[in-house]
Amino acid sequence: MKVEGACHCGEIRFRAEVDPQKVSICHCADCQTLSSSAFRVAVQAKAGTFELLAGEPRNYVKTAESGNKRVQGFCSNCGTSIFSAPPGNGPKVYTLRVGTLTQRAELTPSLQIWTRSTVAWLDHLPDVEKMATQPAFDANGQIIR
Repeated sequence: MKVEGACHCGEIRFRAEVDPQKVSICHCADCQTLSSSAFRVAVQAKAGTFELLAGEPRNYVKTAESGNKRVQGFCSNCGTSIFSAPPGNGPKVYTLRVGTLTQRAELTPSLQIWTRSTVAWLDHLPDVEKMATQPAFDANGQIIR
């Protein structure tokens, strides 16, 4: 499947090919911190298909619990996480952040990893109140109903 993506501000744009059957959710503490969320959804680009169309990501090298190093590519302007990849100059398989992809609604996860780090409240999401759009708040931060 061909995908296109961009950071929030649009400075970085890219395209790649992915296997929509290989979308995963990572619950590790590093992904929680790096995504500023409870987990991160990712899909690997097929080898040799990741292509930057605009911009140049800033890179940060993270060392995982295993000792493996991964380059984290992000927009230096808006901070959007774009990909991870192995360090070095050789051919790479880029792991794309699904939230940056135009086709994200078509990419349903089929695997969850690092579930030992899953935040407990995820099990209760079906019970949490839902609102279709952003609510209005009063001066005290209370939702105006």
